[in-house]
Amino acid sequence: MFNKVILIGNLTRDVELRYLPSGQALAKCGIATNRRFKDSSGMQKDETMFIDFTVWGRSAEIANQYLRKGSKVLIEGRLTLEQWTDQNGQKRSKHSITVENLKMLDRRSDSEQGHQGGTGYDQAAPTYNQPQSTYAQPAAQQQYQAPVQQQTPAQQPVQELPTIDIDEDDIPF
Repeated sequence: MFNKVILIGNLTRDVELRYLPSGQALAKCGIATNRRFKDSSGMQKDETMFIDFTVWGRSAEIANQYLRKGSKVLIEGRLTLEQWTDQNGQKRSKHSITVENLKMLDRRSDSEQGHQGGTGYDQAAPTYNQPQSTYAQPAAQQQYQAPVQQQTPAQQPVQELPTIDIDEDDIPF
């Protein structure tokens, strides 16, 4: 069996950080996620889910430092069932998320709106750039360059690389 949950949404309240007697950091918060769909009559509907989550360790401290009510986040973790007895002796339970990965999705300017003095979070949302491959260049622009070895002028052998004449029609890709 596999228990994995990935949610994107906005925090419903500020992060509540506390430390256990062992010194381990524990943060609790909630996330609101939206789903837009058409009902059977074709009307556009919005459904909002409110889910509590728990973050442990250094991630809990970072969440407390940089996140505020309304911050946009992606959380990845596992669904857990919390059970307790309330003040009236009634057994209660709820599902929540135990977070394994948390990503801040707000840009700095977004996170500072409504938080006077800034949050100290000065990094934009993650951007992933793939390295450019030589295969992405047109064949006419590709050139072979021999590796350069550091040698003194007296040690450098005189060597010329042969020129290979390849017709573009011979290249299989």
